[in-house]
Amino acid sequence: NSPDIQTQKVANSDEVIIKSRFLSEDEMKNLYQTLEADFNVPEENIHTENISGAVSVEMRRDAVIAVIIATILMLIYIWFRFKDIRFAGSAVLALIHDCFVTIGFYAIFRWTVDSTFIACMLTIVGYSINATIIIFDRIRENLGRLRGKDIKEIVNASITQTFSRSINTSITTLIMVIVLYIFGVSSIKAFALPLMIGIICGAYSSICITGPLWYDFKNIGNKQVAVTSKVVEKETN
Repeated sequence: NSPDIQTQKVANSDEVIIKSRFLSEDEMKNLYQTLEADFNVPEENIHTENISGAVSVEMRRDAVIAVIIATILMLIYIWFRFKDIRFAGSAVLALIHDCFVTIGFYAIFRWTVDSTFIACMLTIVGYSINATIIIFDRIRENLGRLRGKDIKEIVNASITQTFSRSINTSITTLIMVIVLYIFGVSSIKAFALPLMIGIICGAYSSICITGPLWYDFKNIGNKQVAVTSKVVEKETN
């Protein structure tokens, strides 16, 4: 029951993976003897592997670098595609939100940080930005079609029009990942579990965060323009 020890059953086999803190040589001998005496596991069937803190730190660093590079490239792409830095900024902030939520679950439940962590984070970023682009595309279309309407109404209408698509896509993807977690091997389970968190979080951020963020940025920009124009008028007078 110690939090330092985690056990995981390998599907369709009689193997069990035991994860624990670093064990000394004497503790390893005691573990081998206990497994052989209490569970009839021969010593030759016991395999151990040590993952040092340096390796874990290196993997976390690689994951952060990979996410930063992917985020910067997506920022540039969205900026050029929509020709508005406010679209890109709100999308990137939502991605950062998704990443921090997923990392929070890793920290709370003490999931192992390995090469799967990097793949999981990049998958979450790619999935989340895909749903965001759909909403931004609809906002851009409605800005041209619904001219004269308040921007708040345009954002709400755009989110409502794409809501069913976003929810249906998230649910179908989530079902697939849940099936992977139920029937997959241990390495697949380690990938699928945090991915489920990322899909739920990405759906929430795309629907509830990106549109309102863009609206706030738009208002800030309009207020700055209004203030600047007033200052120019006073100077002219």
